Amino acid sequence: MLDRVRRTGRPEDAGSAAGPPAVRVRLIEHGDRDEFLALVRESRDLHRPWAYPPDRNEQFDELVARSRRDDVVTLLGCRAEDQALFGVFTISQIVRGSFQSAYLGYYGHAHYARRGYMREALKIVLDHAFGPMGLHRIEANIQPGNAPSTALALGAGFRLEGFSPRYLLIGGRWRDHERYAITVEEWRERHPRK
Repeated sequence: MLDRVRRTGRPEDAGSAAGPPAVRVRLIEHGDRDEFLALVRESRDLHRPWAYPPDRNEQFDELVARSRRDDVVTLLGCRAEDQALFGVFTISQIVRGSFQSAYLGYYGHAHYARRGYMREALKIVLDHAFGPMGLHRIEANIQPGNAPSTALALGAGFRLEGFSPRYLLIGGRWRDHERYAITVEEWRERHPRK
């Protein structure tokens, strides 16, 4: 459930009122730098070799600047009780017109892993993507063997669409990916509006 939405259709702050764990999702801000970079540094073993999030000040600043463009939204998952940052969601390469599609990437903080926070936050992210953002399709590309990311996508209703060899350059290597996707119709079937 969205608490507030800017005129751009981007969430200033969003939260889940239903059951534990209570989470909120909000736009990334410059003031998040220290906590964000600590998340990345403390979670290096969890992220690699799957993801190489920004881990330096200038990389973080570039991420925030990129998230202000029309084709990217970077959201932070936070615990409702103390606003502790537990994860990052990026909706990128947003294409409008007759496509209305985007890519979804995500990673979490090792300290909060396997507690259900990312699962709950992803529901809010998808509600926003298929609601105020008006997207029709979202694709998540996941490296084979990344079981936690695959489970998160499948649990949210994404379906496997295919396999792409040497799809993305990550950590200096071209890595194979499985392509998972979900459409607004599939999301609404799983989560009918009340």
